[in-house]
Amino acid sequence: MATAAQIDRRFGLDRRVVLPGLFALASGQSLAALEIGYETYGELAPDGGNAILVCHALTGDQHVASDHPVTGKPGWWRRLVGAGKPIDPARHFIICSNVLGGCMGTTGPSSLDPLTGERYAMRFPVITIRDMVNVQAELLNHLGVGRLRAVVGGSMGGMQALDWAVAHPHRVQSVIGIATAARHSAQNIAFHEVGRQAIMADPNWRGGDYPSDAPPAAGLAVARMAAHITYLSEVGLTEKFGRRLQDRSGLGFSFDAEFQVESYLRHQGLSFTQRFDANSYLYITRALDYFDLAAPHDGQLARAFAGSRARFALISFTSDWLYPTAEARRLVRALNAAGAAVSFCELDSPYGHDAFLLDAPEMNRIVDGFLRAEP
Repeated sequence: MATAAQIDRRFGLDRRVVLPGLFALASGQSLAALEIGYETYGELAPDGGNAILVCHALTGDQHVASDHPVTGKPGWWRRLVGAGKPIDPARHFIICSNVLGGCMGTTGPSSLDPLTGERYAMRFPVITIRDMVNVQAELLNHLGVGRLRAVVGGSMGGMQALDWAVAHPHRVQSVIGIATAARHSAQNIAFHEVGRQAIMADPNWRGGDYPSDAPPAAGLAVARMAAHITYLSEVGLTEKFGRRLQDRSGLGFSFDAEFQVESYLRHQGLSFTQRFDANSYLYITRALDYFDLAAPHDGQLARAFAGSRARFALISFTSDWLYPTAEARRLVRALNAAGAAVSFCELDSPYGHDAFLLDAPEMNRIVDGFLRAEP
């Protein structure tokens, strides 16, 4: 009879696994009966040398190349992952899991605490990017994957990819970090705090103990709207919306969504509440805020990578002001100082941080070339 891991490799379906025992966290707390939601694509090679871990960003999930079960929309990175794409199930065994603290199958604040039978809510322990990475490592153990051909991610996914090289250096052959950074800036922490306060100010939040049928949707929508602005650029917004009015020929002298950009943001906020948990948003943004690879090494980023022998490819975008090119260059300098093999490219794009999710032929060519190159 085929094992669970063999079935996963063969059919690449959306799956769940529950790990026995306690899972220790960076905070000193632990979680029991950790559940992980994940997808796989392709088949693991006999020598195990073709495994690629794809890490998702803040509001992503494991549905990287398959239709989302809630929204029905295509996978969030189908432009990069899929048949004939740089990350191809015909060549690679692809794994993508929902991060710890998420709301699409991996244990998070909306999960039931096995010790009490009630939802964790705000009793869920505070988590870090390192905790997310260590959960992924446990998943790979379950799947029988000892070493990764590559870890790939954009934004928060790129942070996980970088942390893999630091936390598990002997399990990573190469790292691709796109539109990412080695730490969260004060400005980014500030934007996250605005979003968290919007959620917690919603009367329906109830200290985090809200029923599933009455979530703090208004607060979560505002949080999403504020964050979404940081994913775009002024040039992109002007090109797409300008000051054009929404379904009217003149000013309405009201507080309705009179401008197209207002209508767009409201739509983004509302649609987000249909697929994401508000408490998960609180916990994951906090994990991002804590992220600082250099902090445990006396602020010396190069020391963080001292034990890694991985190859690195870093990509940034000219109009990304959330994780600007300066952050990528800081990483490049640190990797050079650590003696790591690193390539870097800044791509021209008017679409801001979200450029890594959009049609980017140059990015695809870089990723494809890097993955095909001999280590």
